[in-house]
Amino acid sequence: MIKLIKSTFYQEEKTKRDLIKFIRSAKILSFGPECEKFERNFAKYQGRNHCVMLNSGSSANLAIIQALLNLEKIKKGDLVGFSALTWSTNVMPLIQLGLEAVPIDVELDTLNVSSSKLLPVLRKYNLKLLFLTNLLGFCDDIEKIKAICKNKKIILIEDNCESLGTTYKGTKLGNYGLASSFSFYVGHHMSTVEGGAVCTDSEQLAVMLRIVRAHGWDRNLSLMHQTEIRQKHKINLFFYSRYTFYDLGFNLRPTEIAGFLGNIQIKYLSEITKKRNFNFLQLAKAIYSRSDRFYPIRYGHIDFLSNFAVPIICKSAKIRSELVKRCNWKIEIRPVVGGDMTKQPFFAKYMKKYENILKNSNSKLIHEQGLYFGNNPELTAEEIQQIINVFAN
Repeated sequence: MIKLIKSTFYQEEKTKRDLIKFIRSAKILSFGPECEKFERNFAKYQGRNHCVMLNSGSSANLAIIQALLNLEKIKKGDLVGFSALTWSTNVMPLIQLGLEAVPIDVELDTLNVSSSKLLPVLRKYNLKLLFLTNLLGFCDDIEKIKAICKNKKIILIEDNCESLGTTYKGTKLGNYGLASSFSFYVGHHMSTVEGGAVCTDSEQLAVMLRIVRAHGWDRNLSLMHQTEIRQKHKINLFFYSRYTFYDLGFNLRPTEIAGFLGNIQIKYLSEITKKRNFNFLQLAKAIYSRSDRFYPIRYGHIDFLSNFAVPIICKSAKIRSELVKRCNWKIEIRPVVGGDMTKQPFFAKYMKKYENILKNSNSKLIHEQGLYFGNNPELTAEEIQQIINVFAN
């Protein structure tokens, strides 16, 4: 079977050997210098001023929302728009932290929210925050969405866990909003097994994210920021300062093992994304041309597309059912991410008032007639041809 991902890491054997040496020699394995080194490396790669590493991409989403609440940029009860076609832990932190989660439909040909889908929602709902998902390496007119948010004073956040490396109009996805989340889960672009990060140019937000990440402590702040917060709260004794909880937080810290793996894997990231891009273009050219069976996916507006899976949106549920059977024990397939969140039980339970605001939506169609298969950097030419034979012939 052609798996979604073949290996735990890119260059797996070498990475494992290096990891064994590191574990044997490391003085600590809890958060430390390897994680801080990765934060510098990843911020540089992404082209952002700050990176805060966490233990997962889901935790990154949670930390962003809690940090914005702590900073009083948003407040409980505020309306937050989100991409209806997404992963559960893009939406769950909104609900868990007392916000109103308003779904926004996506375009069928990009799988992403467009300005045309956003504007009707804004005429009806006074959004304070937009949590946009850059789904599977794609985007729509995100530069127009950014301009709308700026004009209406809506905070724009990007969930970029599935689009690491994609560039649109000269800018990497993840750099359009105030902050963006990333995932280094084993099946994603770059693996630390479990891991995630938030990138931002806001020093204020980065400081609060580090507080949120570690119980509300100031442990991992710079000396300057530690001094500032201790003076503000009149914490004079070192004895108390290490156990003072300044704001609401969690334990979302990564380990030195994740940091070390990140520092190894980031060296391969350019190679990884180029291979995924090469694979995708071959597969898309052959498969998306079957307009009799599949809805077209538009990607020509994107400078460089990097994804870890290739989506297929069938023109009927029957076609998808046939493909599911054809792929059985041959190609690993899954629904398109988490599907339409308004069709998930948790959303109906907690956000009932917004459960049915999307009528005959593209998100629903993709949920019912879509699937994806893996695009990993270790695909062989023979495997690519096998995938094409199943989907295009």
